[in-house]
Amino acid sequence: MSEGLEIDLLEGVGPVTKQKLGNAGVYDIIDLASRGMSDISDMLGGDNEKASELINKARNYLIEKGLLTKEFIPASELYKFRLQIERISTGSKNLDNLLDGGIESGAVTELYGEFGSGKTQICCTLAVIAQLPKEQGGVNGGVIYLDTENTFRPERIAEIAKARGLDAEKLLEGITVAKAYNSSHQELILKELGKFIETAKVKLIVVDSVVSHYRADYLGRGTLAERQQRLNSFMHQLLRLAEIYNVAVVVTNQVQAAPDFFFGDPTRATGGHVVAHLTTYRIYLRKSSKMRIARMVDSPYHAEKEALFIINEKGVDDPPEERKK
Repeated sequence: MSEGLEIDLLEGVGPVTKQKLGNAGVYDIIDLASRGMSDISDMLGGDNEKASELINKARNYLIEKGLLTKEFIPASELYKFRLQIERISTGSKNLDNLLDGGIESGAVTELYGEFGSGKTQICCTLAVIAQLPKEQGGVNGGVIYLDTENTFRPERIAEIAKARGLDAEKLLEGITVAKAYNSSHQELILKELGKFIETAKVKLIVVDSVVSHYRADYLGRGTLAERQQRLNSFMHQLLRLAEIYNVAVVVTNQVQAAPDFFFGDPTRATGGHVVAHLTTYRIYLRKSSKMRIARMVDSPYHAEKEALFIINEKGVDDPPEERKK
């Protein structure tokens, strides 16, 4: 629980409401502000009006404390705030340049591509570098790695750390791994993240991958609407966590071929418009011989360009000829 941000500091939160929220895992104002209205409404027995009121009070309280930006703010003030955004190096200068310095805090970055394109390798490298001091490209923070495809391997983290001359055991201790076995379990883990973010001083959340369980649990066109609704709720909460806790969120996504696409690359990210609209930055990864190519597909301000990188014992790295420059 955040000290000085106890839930009962809000007007209208009495012992009964506090107990209901606490029973559902909401203990402080930050956690309340990061939840969706439907979640809070369910905790309060279906009272949508009360839920909306409490969430708005929580956000206003955080704004007064300087933990969130105001609803109405001069662009000049927002620009100064943006200059203080933290960034995590990917391990590759080329990739960092594509991202204008690295993976950004307070935002959701999506990596999508076919198997072997480097999605998990980037995530593992970020999990190592995020824990390093700022002068080494990190943010001095812990990592939460939400593994939905059983692809996380601590041996790979140890290999990347040793190849970079770092203490592997110490870095492994800084990564909290949560394995999700289905979409409902994935959502439950997300709801529990708030307390771990604070206690472990987390600065990076990885979800590898975000859509796979939804694709497995909701088969056929008849379940598509429910799947997208659940996925929409999950992505919204991820975005709120990134904003309110000022952490970097990285999600990986699978791809599928568009059968009606006749020219160019038919590869499309899964999840449809739900994932597309709720990620801040979208990067398409593809393999080309021994190289990997990353392309900035969608961003509020980055140019749509490409970057070359490789995968080696250090995780993500620049091609040898690029390192010599």
